[in-house]
Amino acid sequence: MKKILIIEDDLAILRGLVDNLNSEHYSVVAESDGIKGFEKARTAQWDLLVLDVMLPGMNGLEICRQLRSAGSKIPILMLTGKGDETDKVLGLELGADDYVTKPFSVRELLARIKALLRRQTDLVSLVHETDIGEVHIDFKRQEASKGKKKIEMSAKEYELLRYFVEREGQVISRDQLLNEVWGYEAMPTTRTVDNYILSLRKKIEPSPSKPRYLLTIHTVGYKFVRP
Repeated sequence: MKKILIIEDDLAILRGLVDNLNSEHYSVVAESDGIKGFEKARTAQWDLLVLDVMLPGMNGLEICRQLRSAGSKIPILMLTGKGDETDKVLGLELGADDYVTKPFSVRELLARIKALLRRQTDLVSLVHETDIGEVHIDFKRQEASKGKKKIEMSAKEYELLRYFVEREGQVISRDQLLNEVWGYEAMPTTRTVDNYILSLRKKIEPSPSKPRYLLTIHTVGYKFVRP
């Protein structure tokens, strides 16, 4: 089920969006305050962010700017006021993926949301090979090496690392990793995830105690980046 975060301070619009998206079988979380909404967007994994421009505490343009500056690739659909051409252009320049002008039709909004989610699904394609610093990874053959030295990795380590590489820059929770890499039927624990991360760091990080690629996001999970 796709997870959508809505940050909108007009409660009538917010309730309408939540009801319509729930009826389309999306998992929806709503927030009316800019600062609280930004924290939710920054510290959890979402498939889409529906973001109003005018918000109390922190406006939508600033939320978009900070998310993109932090490396977030979450698709962002901006909601702008009628005739606010400057907000539309600035939002797109800051990294928004699309915008809808208020007042909008529910059908148009749903169509835009479906298009963005479909585009995001297409972008998450399988990576067959990659370089992480001096380490070369061939996921198809399950081979890893640093120069001429081979690196031994388990099948699950390849699967976990590939999952991170395909979602570079995204903050991924331990629960998401358990669900999508292990599967809940395997009944692992969050400690299992932490142990695998420690093992991967020993194999791909120049200094495992000071990781550059597999970063810990406090209280949330992990993120893969290439400095």
